[in-house]
Formats: sequence, C-alpha cells, structure tokens
Amino acid sequence: MLITVDFAAGQPLSDQVAGAVRAAVASGAAKPGDRLPSARTVASSLGINLHTVLRGYQQLRDEGLVELRRGRTAVISGSADGLRVRLEDAAREFVVAARRAGASDAEALAVVERLLGEVR
Repeated sequence: MLITVDFAAGQPLSDQVAGAVRAAVASGAAKPGDRLPSARTVASSLGINLHTVLRGYQQLRDEGLVELRRGRTAVISGSADGLRVRLEDAAREFVVAARRAGASDAEALAVVERLLGEVR
C-alpha cells in the first residue's frame, strides 16, 4: 500500500496518513486482513516522525478501520467497509463545509434530512 503526504497541504501529516489508508479501503485497494506497512517504514520512507505515523494509525484504530496488534503491526479490520468509509469521508467534507459556512448543527442536519428525502 502506498501512503503519501503533501507537506504543502494545510492538513496535519497524521491526518494525511490516515486519509491515505481510508482512501485505499474505500477504493478496494486495501481489504480486511491486509497488513499496513510498519509505522517505522512509513516514517522513514516519507521523512516524517514515527509518532506522526502512529497518530494516523491510532485515528484509524479509533474509527474501527484497523486493528493495532502487538509489535505495532496494523491490520485492516475485518469490519472495514469501503462504503462506510466513503460515506464518512463525504460526511466529513460536508461538516467542514457547513462549519465554514457558519451553519448550525440543526441547519446542517435539516439539509441532510431534506436531501435524503429528495434524492433517489
């Protein structure tokens, strides 16, 4: 699996590491049971701090997307679902846009509920 980061992007590197894995799961390039490269290998190849990679992997663990095993092995979870990942990514983008626009939670939810009823 290829994990990349963009040093010029405004997004934290640990978020980019997690995002690269999410994208691989969403596209089907990574499947349940696949091992992620070791955090040390990723850090070395990207020229970033080991703890930055570990924070990205921990985000994925907290989301239930990967399991961290002894020896710091990270494996795509058996419950990893590409559809769920794509939906969460789209929802995350929507939430960021709603926050930037100054929408309240109630206003943002009202838009989603309306569109769920309209779009088929």
